[in-house]
Amino acid sequence: MQKLCSSSLWPVYGPDALRQLETRLQSGSPQPMMQLAGLAAAKLAMAVAPHAQRIWVAAGPGNNGGDGLEAALHLHQWGKQVLVSWMGSTAQSPPDALRAWQRASAAGVALQSAVPPAWPTNMDGQDLCIDALLGLGANRALSLEMQACVQAIQKFPGQVLALDGPTGLNLENGQWLDSSDAQTVAVRADHTLTFIAAKPGLFMGHGRDACGQIWLDDLGHRANDSDVPPQAFLNAADAPPIKSHASHKGSHGDVAVIGGEPMALRGMGMTGAAVLAANAALHAGAGRVILSLLSGQATEHALPDLMQRDWQRLDLERLHVVCGCGGGEAIRAHMPEVLQRSAQLVLDADGLNAVADDPALQNLLRQRAELKPTVITPHPLEAARLLKTSTAQVQSNRLQTAQNLAALFHCTVVLKGSGTVIAAPGQTSRINTSGNGRLATGGTGDVLAGLVGARMALGLGPFEAACCAVAQHGQMANDWPDELPLTASALAQHLR
Repeated sequence: MQKLCSSSLWPVYGPDALRQLETRLQSGSPQPMMQLAGLAAAKLAMAVAPHAQRIWVAAGPGNNGGDGLEAALHLHQWGKQVLVSWMGSTAQSPPDALRAWQRASAAGVALQSAVPPAWPTNMDGQDLCIDALLGLGANRALSLEMQACVQAIQKFPGQVLALDGPTGLNLENGQWLDSSDAQTVAVRADHTLTFIAAKPGLFMGHGRDACGQIWLDDLGHRANDSDVPPQAFLNAADAPPIKSHASHKGSHGDVAVIGGEPMALRGMGMTGAAVLAANAALHAGAGRVILSLLSGQATEHALPDLMQRDWQRLDLERLHVVCGCGGGEAIRAHMPEVLQRSAQLVLDADGLNAVADDPALQNLLRQRAELKPTVITPHPLEAARLLKTSTAQVQSNRLQTAQNLAALFHCTVVLKGSGTVIAAPGQTSRINTSGNGRLATGGTGDVLAGLVGARMALGLGPFEAACCAVAQHGQMANDWPDELPLTASALAQHLR
């Protein structure tokens, strides 16, 4: 059993691959997989709640409930006071789950079928609840009986350990099974034990908040020995490139930031976004950074380390260009030249909106693929515009959305959000696990765009630069002092 963290390239598997892996493991194991899973759950229960004397297991009608029943059997044999609320039936439960119920019954485990379930009134904060209601196969809103069970878990005074994933969470995409009233239909666990391999929904969307600490018991699966390819990897927090002693400013690439719609155009000045991206590129180690505001005028708010230049005087063929930050409507007129001439390009914000609205710009973006590395950094709404779909559809399958964008435009894609996805043609996608809600403030996306540009300027390829920048961007939010506000400008100034 291992604690999953953001420092390793853990493989992540979708439901079809997991079922294939489970079938193979079962055929080669002398012991039923459910019994192995139950033993692993019982061991983790003892580790996370060593002083618990009373353990309540909420067991669903399917195989996830069977895992809970097997865990209850071991905990009962180890001297714990265990109560199981089983929502299954001897007439309809799957064969493996029914056998687990029979084993628990024969061992003398206390079983009840009350809905809503009841636990001993003397349970306290040291005791434990095991959520074994629903697992990987859950894909629709909970029944009224299941909702009552979830509400009881939410009121439990002690820790909650979820098996496979918290009930109410879609383990494929990290969205709630019932988005209409998430407060009553989803478990928030302190710990989650997932079996065989990591599932994508644990690390995306609401999974980041619902799962608590994530643990993995592979039940004998060895990813390195398997011919079943993962759907993605967790994004490791690689260190940024190190500058050599013999280098100089020309050794580390020139980044040009083009954006910042002037106030005079629509009464919506957005020069701050471009300044943030340029500051980020500067602090992240680019050799030289040029700020090119669409107003054509210099700004006194830029750091003195930044060069300021009219975009028409930029030698785009030699530059790592970050385009679109705060560009508004003004960026559209410049997009053809940016797309055709930029040596390397990070396209963000209004640059993406311009592409989404113009088939000719879409063709130019695709034509960059062979010789001119490109990274696009959409948030879900921008991704939906590019694919002519809805934000809800994007969020329902973030991995596939990022892969679709990468295939459509032949570039590296950074689909921002909870569990940012990085995808590129010919690469196994990454799911980023660093970062937190403190990044949900204006300008942090501009900082990320500038950081990606700096990593490309330092010599990383577009996919590697995106993975490195996204991991660092999130990790800085994780490490940010609680007593200090996290603003985009402060974030940019603390990049390394």
